[in-house]
Amino acid sequence: MTGITLKELEQRINEITEKSDILFKSLDISKKRVRLEKIKESLNSPEIWTDNVKIAGLNKEKRILETEISLFNNFETKSEELLIARELLEEDSSMEFEAIKVLSETEKILSKIEFRKMLGGETDPLNAILNINAGAGGRESQDWAVMLSRMYLRWGERKGFKTEIIDRVTGDDASGLKSMTIIFDGDYAYGYAKAEIGVHRLVRISPFDSNKRRHTSFASVFVTPEIDDSIEVDIDEKDLKIDTFRAGGAGGQHVNTTDSAIRITHIPTGMVAQCQNERSQHKNKATAMKILRSKLYEMEMKKKMEESAEHEKQKMGIDFGSQIRSYVLHPYKMVKDHRTDFETGNAEAVLNGEELLDEIMENYLLKYGEENEK
Repeated sequence: MTGITLKELEQRINEITEKSDILFKSLDISKKRVRLEKIKESLNSPEIWTDNVKIAGLNKEKRILETEISLFNNFETKSEELLIARELLEEDSSMEFEAIKVLSETEKILSKIEFRKMLGGETDPLNAILNINAGAGGRESQDWAVMLSRMYLRWGERKGFKTEIIDRVTGDDASGLKSMTIIFDGDYAYGYAKAEIGVHRLVRISPFDSNKRRHTSFASVFVTPEIDDSIEVDIDEKDLKIDTFRAGGAGGQHVNTTDSAIRITHIPTGMVAQCQNERSQHKNKATAMKILRSKLYEMEMKKKMEESAEHEKQKMGIDFGSQIRSYVLHPYKMVKDHRTDFETGNAEAVLNGEELLDEIMENYLLKYGEENEK
């Protein structure tokens, strides 16, 4: 923005006011402030300190509410500064730069609030269970799965999420990945990561081809929320088939030598969950059950979305023409999200899990949210 007139500034202020009034009403900030005070009272009560699960849940809800309320408070402060800037510009045209600065800061905060509205689903604040599966193509696709796993692990680290690899199936040469499951533990991890569900396509000069030919590889990403105790999922023990097996790996001192890995099959649905991360069979079983609960919950939610286009997208095969995003490293560099047409030439930043990946996710979530509101 190179300049602004008083009339233009007043128009922008009116637009901000109109949008913020709608957001404040839909997000019910007053109700959130009341809820935050009740949580603080509960956490100060001696009776609650015997229930660690409940404490953890309340602390997470408190942290999320504090972040949201802080955004609103910052917006209110900037809105007041913007009105003052308008008055100063009315009296002195040399205050134009200051008015533009405050206007930009106010709009940025409003955009954050608007995006937070897109993460208003019941499961959006929860942790995410992300699964990567290599497509057809053997070594090429398995190497692409490794690249994607690195991208998401770096993304999670930058976002401040705690990451844990709970299952890994390596390729035939141990350097690639057939599949990997990662838990991202942090506020709104699922809200963000759900934007990655679908097929990811890579185009590059193959490092495994002595003739340096261009190859196309595919890998699928699927994400489910890690269901906590606030959401009930009934599982009958009689419906479960539990198998133990020896954890696989590339070798070395950290490979399990006992049958501690667990695979749980939910017989009525055929849903499978497994974990081989821990040496303890008990811990692996607990994690596998957590994944199974999350998968069954997600399956029930999808039944309600049977007619939606998004559901159809998630059912696509891991092959050409079904990708949600393409990563091109040759003959030029580009990452393009086919759902939003967002593209960038900075492929390295995306594959390194930098802020550009957030931008791609947010563009999709905003578009998806807006379409749902229509």
